[in-house]
Amino acid sequence: MAVSRRLFLTASTASTATALAASSASLAPAHAATAGAQASAEPAYRIPISSSDSAEELVRKASLVRPTGRQLAWQALEKTAFLHFGVNTFTGLEWGSGEEDPELFQPVGLDTDQWARALRDGGFKLAILTVKHHDGFVLYPTRYTKHSVASSSWAGGRGDVLRNFADSMRRHGIKVGVYVSPADENQYLHGVYANGSPRADHTVPTLVEGDDRDGKDLPTFELPATDYGAHMLNQLYEVLTEYGPVDEVWFDGAQGHIPPDKVEKYDWDSWYALVRALAPDATIAVSGPDVRWVGNEGGLAREDEWSVVPVKEKDYGRTDYALPYDAPDQGSRDALLQAREVAQYLQWWPAECDVSIRSGWFYHEDQQPKSVEQLTDIWFRSVGRNSVLLLNIPPDKRGLLPDADVARLREFRERIEAELPADLRRPGCAHPRPRPPRRGRPHPPRRGRTARPADRGVRGGGGGRRGWRGWRG
Repeated sequence: MAVSRRLFLTASTASTATALAASSASLAPAHAATAGAQASAEPAYRIPISSSDSAEELVRKASLVRPTGRQLAWQALEKTAFLHFGVNTFTGLEWGSGEEDPELFQPVGLDTDQWARALRDGGFKLAILTVKHHDGFVLYPTRYTKHSVASSSWAGGRGDVLRNFADSMRRHGIKVGVYVSPADENQYLHGVYANGSPRADHTVPTLVEGDDRDGKDLPTFELPATDYGAHMLNQLYEVLTEYGPVDEVWFDGAQGHIPPDKVEKYDWDSWYALVRALAPDATIAVSGPDVRWVGNEGGLAREDEWSVVPVKEKDYGRTDYALPYDAPDQGSRDALLQAREVAQYLQWWPAECDVSIRSGWFYHEDQQPKSVEQLTDIWFRSVGRNSVLLLNIPPDKRGLLPDADVARLREFRERIEAELPADLRRPGCAHPRPRPPRRGRPHPPRRGRTARPADRGVRGGGGGRRGWRGWRG
């Protein structure tokens, strides 16, 4: 893409990790209120630090940080799929304006089972759909905007891409992820996004006129948000209560293409709290508490990609990098010392490497998929470097994954399996001679599959076939 969608990436506070699902519950975003409860409920994936901590103390604290169960489960996936699909598929744009006529959306050959088969055969275990991209067009019949599939004549106005997607993925054994863009050009045009409204308590869901949920016994929540923040909360509620279970919720931190004096300050704390309440096992990435963006859109991790990194807390409970997001070193002893003056925590925050199989994120007829050699190189420089690979495969205007891409996914899987034929967890497989462990960082890749932390109970963070190791002191 011409413009990176994640220049301002963020994550949530530790507070929103506590899921509260009681009816009419109030989800408090303040991190201090639940710190003690969280410590007893989950591993210490975040530990406070001080500018006065010595180098030895920083290393000691880093060695105490532990991943959560959802983080371990996410990293074991090794590679996940992204599906950029929406009105941009039909306009040829990468970032829409929000003014598109929904009638443009006409995927007359939509076959999400074909997507699922191709991903399954390509070795993917989780797929993320762009339920709403920055233009604001929504791929299910939401109650909160007319800028959705319900305003298209496709499928007689009764189309629901998210329903088809979720059902197909589960039918073929693939976990379901959703991308709901914080930026929304259409809501800006309607005076909701970046309208300067103050935060106020909102009841979620907010029922609309003729709401089919009226009179039902719904779990409701009181959450602070701006006008647009409440709009997002209501759409997240729809997705998480009507299309679940959802295994990953994916946010970026992009702002809309709007005047520079118009900025929407995102209600991250409330959004995360709602996700934790309605989908407590879901990973929140990459503007989230569980997973961070690696810093580029080429699918490449650093040679030393640490899982434990220094972070600082910013507005509305978001977590941000203490060092620049694209710094060449995020977690070594030198990096911990460099960040000491501004960092507030050391956090288990593993990296995700995103890249598209084509040069664009949405489908363009004049583009071709990357070669098997390119994809294999990306795999070793992402999964092989302690990260998870998020590979985008955009459906075309028919609503199908292109034949060339489907074939390439299968060839890619076959190539990796040929490169790494042995599973070293299996009895009888010879393990390589062990080397001194490293804190939160794996060793260079071997041509073999090594045990994951659940298998060996170690505390370090490598990825899948790459290997999981402990920390050095």
